[in-house]
Parts: sequence; structure tokens; C-alpha cells
Amino acid sequence: MTIEKLMEGILYEVLSGTLDKEIKDVVYDSRKVTEGSAFVCLTGFNTDGHAYIDSAIEKGAALLVVEKDVDVKKEGVTVLKVVNSRVALSKIAANYFDNPADKLVIVGVTGTKGKTTTTHMCKSIMEVSGVKVGMIGTIGAYVGNEYIETKNTTPESFEIQGLFKKMADAGCKVVFMEVSSQAVKLDRIAGIHFAIGAFTNLSPDHIGPGEHEDFEEYKNCKKAFFKQVETAVINVDDEYGLEMAEYAPNLRTVSVKGEAYLYATDIKNTWEDDIIGVSFLMHGDVNKDITIGIPGIHNVDNALIAAEVTHLLGADDSDIVNGLINIHIKGRTQLVKEALPKGTFIIDYAHNAISTESVLSTLRAYNPKKLTVLFGGGGNKPVARRHDMGEAASRFADYIILTEDNPRFEEIDDINKSIIEGIKEHDCPYEVIYDRKEAIEHLLDISKPGEIVALIGKGHETYQEVKGVKRHFSEEEVIKEYMKNH
Repeated sequence: MTIEKLMEGILYEVLSGTLDKEIKDVVYDSRKVTEGSAFVCLTGFNTDGHAYIDSAIEKGAALLVVEKDVDVKKEGVTVLKVVNSRVALSKIAANYFDNPADKLVIVGVTGTKGKTTTTHMCKSIMEVSGVKVGMIGTIGAYVGNEYIETKNTTPESFEIQGLFKKMADAGCKVVFMEVSSQAVKLDRIAGIHFAIGAFTNLSPDHIGPGEHEDFEEYKNCKKAFFKQVETAVINVDDEYGLEMAEYAPNLRTVSVKGEAYLYATDIKNTWEDDIIGVSFLMHGDVNKDITIGIPGIHNVDNALIAAEVTHLLGADDSDIVNGLINIHIKGRTQLVKEALPKGTFIIDYAHNAISTESVLSTLRAYNPKKLTVLFGGGGNKPVARRHDMGEAASRFADYIILTEDNPRFEEIDDINKSIIEGIKEHDCPYEVIYDRKEAIEHLLDISKPGEIVALIGKGHETYQEVKGVKRHFSEEEVIKEYMKNH
């Protein structure tokens, strides 16, 4: 692709060079520059790509896209200056991949909590309706059923456009993506048209060095997303809901507190056979009895958003019913059905006090005969987090098993010492089983129907990190292997 074609739709000033060169690749990390690459200089929190221009030239960069005045002495290198190199990268990426978003319906979900759950619900419903779907979020990306690991909740714009290209080529029609506040602030979604944008809720988070200066900036980044949205689906029960929709030309609302385009009544927990979830009556655009296949009353908000979004996309009411009851989110209050004869085993990524309290209070609401929680603490992480997790677990659990998580370069006993101090605040009985696999197998040996066992901290992870080595480990695989042999 020529430089002229690559820069289509972007305002720029030619500082040196010509526009007729062929570009072989686009990179924003100077370490990945190869002969014939375009190097886009991004200004970040900790590094500035402009500082690596000489290195990029030495490696053969044919094009430099900059937002500052630079002095490039080597002949033959084209240098283009733009107003904002992050915004330019997003459009460059779209051009490089032949504008794949034009072939897709893009749906973005933003909010402090619930983004992952809501996008998975949307994906489940549309797949039931026979539509091939792409998804980008915290857990990774999916092209249909193909999983692709990603670095951030919302990746850098070049990765987003690359994923869009794979999705379009694979026949996906709709893409559901989580939109983080950082993605808005750092222009990762610049230029993307969202047919639908959804808002879950807002509370103080991601405030501090390298993130947002204060809550107001955080809120405004969430709000700015809706400038790129055609139709907004808003949880109006949240105090910031209607404010979020200020920029959206079309508004659809959901609520559990009163009438809206889609609202819920008669909400109650459901735990029977191979379902632990929530049931309710859905009214408005969809009128159905609904059961969500994951626990937690709070998931009704997420289900309403997913139902309204997919209704707008053309899903039948029956597809919405079936998609929500069959929802499965790896590592997020994930029911491992293979363990059911032994009890209700839940895998969750909770790895701090807030998320531990959230998942255990949710499970406690089902009134199990016994609630056991298995967890450990991450090594080389804040010590206070361990104490607070222990305190939260002790408050809700009937029994605790301490084990290894990702100890990294710390000893498990040193990690557990802080956790135990927290546990003792509420005198919950506990024991220590160092090997996580053995600890899970022990719980499978002793657990009974009517009991809930929460395995928290690892979630969707498929590794353990010990002394600088990552080794394969999957809690789901441990359970399935045990049940296969017993």
C-alpha cells in the first residue's frame, strides 16, 4: 500500500519525502520496525515514540508519522506531521486493513462494571439466532468460536482494526466490544462508528497515576464514547445514566425500578438442577419469562441491556430467552456442571476484597448448606490486598481453604500470613493446602449436593506463575479430570 493510500482521510503536513512509496507494515513500537515499515510515534504516559525515531530509521522505517517537529537527516525517509498521532493511527489502521468495520455492525458496551457479562450475553443471544459474532474484551477476543488473546480490555487501534479484518473475513456480521475509559482517552476507538452503544453503570475506578486524574475525567471519557454512537441503550437506574446519553441521537432505556423500553419485575434467585441463576419477568420491547444462567441479582441489569441491544439487532424473543439461560462466561461465576454430583462448583476471577465480597455475597444469597471458598494471594502484590481478601472471605464463607495462586517470587507461607490475619477477624475455620490441584481434589472428595464451593482468584487464567516460570494450570481441567476418574 502506498503512503498516499495509507494516509487517506487524514490531515497531514509533509515534512520530508514522497507519498508514492510502498509500505509493508504499520507499527507503533520501534522494536517491531522492519524494512519498509511505517512507524507511528505515539506519546504515552511513560514513553514517547518520538524518542525512538533514530532506532526506527536504523531498522529501515520508510515512513514516520509524528505529532511534533522532528529533525530527520537521513534522506529517503518520508516524515508526515499530524495533529494527533493516536487519532491518525486509528485511521491508518483502518486504511491498512481495508476498512473492515464497513462490513460489520459494531456494538460497544461501556461502564464500570458489567461490560464483560453484557457482551457475553449479547454474543450468546445472537449466536442462538444464527448470527456469527465477533467479540473484544477483558477476557480476550473471539472470532466466532476462535479465541485470540489480547492485552487490554480495549486493545490499541491497530489491533482493533486487525481483529475487525479477521472477523469480517471469517463471516462475522456483528461485533460486540467492551469500551474502556482508557480506550476513549487514548483514542483507541477514534473514527469507529458504533451502531449501538450501551451503558451499564458508573462508580469511581481507574483514578490515579497513568489512568484518570479524577472522577470527573473518568466520567467524561465514558460520556464522550456516545459521540460515536447512533443508538444508546442506557441503564437509567444508574444516577449517571441519562447524562451518558446526552450525545446520542437515539435513546433506549432499561430499568429494574420502573417502566422503560425494557424493564424487569418479579426478580428472584433460582438454584435447581444444573442452573444457578436469576429469574424475572421482562416487559416492554420483549415480554417473556427469563432465567439467566449465571448467579447474581445484579446481572438482571446486564441481561436487560443485552436483550434490548439484540432486540434492536433483530433477535427473536425466543433467541433472547435461550441465549440468556445458556450464558457461559469463562472464569466469571462460572458453573462447572461436571462437578454437580459433588456440589455446586463456581470458578471466579475475584482477586481483591471488593470482588471477593461481591461474588461471595452473591453466592451466600442462595442459602447453601455450606459455602466454602478456596483462594490464595498473588505474589509481589500489595500486602493489604491479601488481608482484605481474607477478611471479606471470612465474613461470608463457612469454611476457607488457603492455597497457592500466582506466588511469583514470594513464599506461600509469607503470602498466607497476611490473609490469615484478615480471616481471624471473623473466626471462620480454615486450613492450608499448598498445592492448588490437591486442594480442589480434596474439595471434590468432601463436598455434597446443596453446598457451594467457590474457587476464586484464577478465573479464566490457564497458568500459574512460580519463581519466574509460567506453568499450565486450569481449574476447570482439574475438575473435569477428577470427575472423569471417579
